[in-house]
Amino acid sequence: MKQIGHDLARGAAIRKPFSPRSCYTTAMTNAWQKTMIALARSPVAKRLAQRTIGSSALARQYVGGADAAEAVNTARELLSRCAIAASLFHLGEYVDTPQLAESNFQAKIAAARLAGEAGIDVHVSVDPTQLGYLFDPEGAEARMAAIADAIRVAAAGRSGVHMLMLDMEDASVTDATIALHDTMARAGLPVGLTLQAYRHRTLEDLRRAIETGARVRLVKGAFAAGPPLALQKEREIKANYRKLISLMLSPQAKSAGFYPVIATHDTALHDHARHEARSHGWQPGEYEFEMLLGVRTNVAEALAREGERVRLYVPFGPDWWPYAVRRIGENPRNALLLARSAVSRD
Repeated sequence: MKQIGHDLARGAAIRKPFSPRSCYTTAMTNAWQKTMIALARSPVAKRLAQRTIGSSALARQYVGGADAAEAVNTARELLSRCAIAASLFHLGEYVDTPQLAESNFQAKIAAARLAGEAGIDVHVSVDPTQLGYLFDPEGAEARMAAIADAIRVAAAGRSGVHMLMLDMEDASVTDATIALHDTMARAGLPVGLTLQAYRHRTLEDLRRAIETGARVRLVKGAFAAGPPLALQKEREIKANYRKLISLMLSPQAKSAGFYPVIATHDTALHDHARHEARSHGWQPGEYEFEMLLGVRTNVAEALAREGERVRLYVPFGPDWWPYAVRRIGENPRNALLLARSAVSRD
């Protein structure tokens, strides 16, 4: 395992003075990200990549395997080697046919069954639109309830964090996703909800979730949303994230039986969460940190070594190109990995 290169005891990052170079760097980063998004959405690039470099360094970095069995093996290795848990996510975007929705459904059912057989957390993430919500809402709701029930059966009463975690997508499905979560929770199914720190509405959504003792994963938010819906400036988003973390780890949340999931790679936010937890009587294991497979692995491993509960989002499936290229787009320093993948045949 890599040794951590970050000092987790540090608080807020040091503010750097303004310089023209920083503006140039920001512009270059934005251009890089736009290029990678276009590449991720290109059907031609996807067909070529997934046909010729499916076993490349790029796929191995960010994806847990080609199918549920490989993903569960990845999850078992993470647990045995690093004491890190996993949330399994079958990849697949722009689902617009019943056949694709059914394929995603069967992959998630398989992931739940195999995770149960492996004796690890039966923890599966899902986008509602993956299961056909946009063209068949009732069918998608039935599929999600069936996956949650399969998770309950596979967990077989074992200790652990077993749930169907509903990912939050763009603003058009926010209300529907929260309603789906609430319906399944009232039915006694093991379910969690993802909320986005950049949305103006999240404070009130989180307050309601805490009152019901829900399980909530807090992410920054990655979908385009204008000022009426979301914060736009990075410093404002981070400030709101800190505020929401404090609410998630408040004495009121603890007494309500709420389960906080802090999903970020930002070590300053990790530090803030740990401080809030210690200040209000939360013990490691009563909350968790979640990160993405292949991103800042050393930070995840360091948190786990220090006794924190850590979970990695482990995507799997043959449709890996859009997801992996977006991860490259988040950090231009990963360009070398993309270049190596383009010529790799191992």
